[in-house]
Amino acid sequence: QVQLVESGGELVQAGDSLRLSCAASGLTFSRYAMGWFRQAPGKEREFVAAITGSGGIADYADSVKGRFTISRDNAKNLVWLQMNSLKPEDSAVYYCAVDFARGGGLARSPTSYEVWGQGTQVTVSS
Repeated sequence: QVQLVESGGELVQAGDSLRLSCAASGLTFSRYAMGWFRQAPGKEREFVAAITGSGGIADYADSVKGRFTISRDNAKNLVWLQMNSLKPEDSAVYYCAVDFARGGGLARSPTSYEVWGQGTQVTVSS
């Protein structure tokens, strides 16, 4: 059974940095792309970043490009989201997800991801 567990979310101030972690189990981790999404109250879940199975290619939403970095350690089945220069509008529940469509490019649609974690809350105060 595939399981994803996020951690690292907390209350921070604008301009601070935070690193989210996602621990994966029950899958051959290096085979699959991983994504980070977020959802704020009353809003749809939105794409944040994604990374290929090898870690060689990453994609970012325009709203976080240059501030956030996605990375992974396939030996430890971990994927991270390093978030710098946080803004109040970054406040949301952050989810990691796995895309089992091997061979495809990096997807931005939540519907392309089959398994999700429970989420971790990030709150950025102004």
